[in-house]
This record gives sequence, structure tokens and C-alpha cells, in this order.
Amino acid sequence: MDRRRPWLFAVFLFVFGDAIALQSRGALLASFESTFGVSEGVLGLVAPAGTVGFVLAVLAVGFLAGRLDARRTMLVAIAGTVACLLALAGAPGYWLLLFALFGQGTAGGVFRGVDRAVLSHLYPTRRGRVFALYSVAWALGAVAGPLVATGAVRVTDWRATYLLLAVWFLPVAALVARLEVPDDVGAERALSTADLRRLLGRPAILGAVAAMALTGGIEGAIFTWLPYYAGTFFDRTLANAALSAFLLAYVPGRLLCTWLIERVPYLALAGAVALVSVPTLAVAFGGTTGYPMLAATIAAGVLVSGLFPTLSSYGIDVEPAYSGPVNALTTGATYLGLAVVPTAMGAVAEARNIAVAMWTPAILAVALVGVIGLTHLAAESPGVRGPAAAE
Repeated sequence: MDRRRPWLFAVFLFVFGDAIALQSRGALLASFESTFGVSEGVLGLVAPAGTVGFVLAVLAVGFLAGRLDARRTMLVAIAGTVACLLALAGAPGYWLLLFALFGQGTAGGVFRGVDRAVLSHLYPTRRGRVFALYSVAWALGAVAGPLVATGAVRVTDWRATYLLLAVWFLPVAALVARLEVPDDVGAERALSTADLRRLLGRPAILGAVAAMALTGGIEGAIFTWLPYYAGTFFDRTLANAALSAFLLAYVPGRLLCTWLIERVPYLALAGAVALVSVPTLAVAFGGTTGYPMLAATIAAGVLVSGLFPTLSSYGIDVEPAYSGPVNALTTGATYLGLAVVPTAMGAVAEARNIAVAMWTPAILAVALVGVIGLTHLAAESPGVRGPAAAE
């Protein structure tokens, strides 16, 4: 058996479970509100609580990827994830819940700081395709997240969501413990201060980081607030299903991306997707309500789904020998957007209303089109693709 395949399975299984944990948060906001009696503005802290630790961890681990034992790092991350999920299930107060979310995000960031760096070196000639499939695994977990949360609330209690997730990661830990380390995993170069300065001085890297921050903002806005927004004109079950519909569209969208990503230059693909996303997001979250909103939401999901794998593949293909640090920068930027934008939207919703706040994704998509265009003009290798990149 190809020694690379168990690594692929282990990473995909972790990412699947991590996506369930992330996407259950939006579906559980109303449960947190009723259990702990907090306002919309305070509910907005759920997003940063789960992502600030992630961003810090993915940056720290990603920058050290060339010096760390990948298998051991993954095991530590899984153990931390299980411990924090159990803490979430038993949290007696809202601030302890936020602290446990911070811990879970930190543990996830440790794993995600090395996982795509490992896959980058295991599949150097198929990097774009493997990253797109990685995103499909995430999308499948993301679709399951609101459904798992809704099922837990209907059958027993929201806390059961986190108990089920803790159980999910136990066989993942068993698989990682048995992994053999191929020589390819050692291809990551250790990052020096001079190397980091050089990376941050490249327009392609800066453009990828900025674009990923905006992409994270778009996704975070929808992931966190769509069920709450849809709840203003749907019942709670159908409101949560709206997020599931958006995320379900990620599966065909990212499967299509696995085909396109090896055939179309990264920035051309991302730019076209972002441009079409602008009117689609405006219609979905500003121009319609009720069932027409659901239809527009599905179309938006197909489009938005392709941004993360395309832009992240672009950044790593620019500097494949430093996959860990580049992955840290782009993933950290994505989750920074996931944290900051929903928090700002919570403030807008409290000051005005949620309908006004839901224009945010379309506005960010306009900014994303501009960033991708500027990156194409300034970058040294605007047409780089997965198969064309050299180690």
C-alpha cells in the first residue's frame, strides 16, 4: 500500500470532524442564547473565541513546520481537541464555553499548521488537486455540522453535539499513532528570519494572504449568521437547513474545483469566481427572503466554495519549499476573517438589524475582486498552476 495514503486519510478525517465542530456553532447560537441568556452582541464572540487560538497556533506551528515531528504534533493536537470538546459539553457558563472554544480552536490550529504542509510534499505534482479534495472533505463535514447540531437539539441537548465529536476523533488518533513517516515529509525547509522577510516581501504572498482574509470574512459572515438571519422568516429547523443548503453546495462546487484547478491558472479562476459572487451574494443575503433566498444561497455556496482551495494552492505553489509558513499565513488570514467579520456583524445587528449586517458578504466580495486583480498585476508568477510548480 502507498505509504502516503494513510496520511491522506488521517488528515481528511480530522478536517471532516473539525468542520463539523466549526459549522455547528452557527446552528447552536440560538441554543447558547437561550441557555446562557446573552445578547446578540455577546453571541458574536463565539466566532473569535473559536478562531483566535486557531490563528495563533497555526502561525506558530506553521512557521516551525520544518523543525517539528509531524506525526507527534498531530497526536498532541488531536488529544487537545478531544479534551476541549468534552469541556464544551460540560461548560456551566457562557464565558467558560468561550474559553473551551478557544482551546478547541488552538488544538485545531496545531494540526492544521502541519497537515497541508505534509500533503504538499507528499503530492508535489498534484498539490492543487489534493488541496481541492482536502476542501471537499472539509465541505462534507461542514454540511454535516448544522445537521448534527439540529439533531442533537431535537433529540436531547446541544451539549450532545460536542460529546459525539469527541468520540469521532478517537479513531483518528489511533490512525495517526500508526503512521509511518515517508522521506517526502522531510522536504520542508526550516524558516529563518531572513526567509520570512523575503516571503512577506513577495507581492504574490501578500496578495494571497489578503485575498484569503477576505474569503474568510465572507465565509465567516455566512457560517455564523445565516441561521440566525434565516430565523427571522423561517422556523428554527428550516433556518438551520439554510446553512446546510449553502454548505451542501460546497460539495459539487469543490468537486468542480478539483477538475478546474489543474486546467485554469489560479488567479484567473479565483478572479472569475469572485466577480460572479458579487451579484449572487447581494441577491442571496440582501435582495430576497424566503424560498428564493434559499435558491440564491445554494448558488452562492457553489461559487464561494472554490475560493479557499484555489487561493491557498496559489500561495503554496509560489513557495513550495516553505509550505508550512505559507500555509500558516494564508490559513491564519482566513480564520482571522472568520473571527473579525462575524463579530463586527454582531455589533451592526445590535445597532441596526441583522438584515443590514447581511450585506457584508457582497461588500467583501467586491473588495476580493480588487485584491485578486492587483495581485495578478503585481505578482511575479500570476499564472502559476499546481502541475507547473517546482519543488
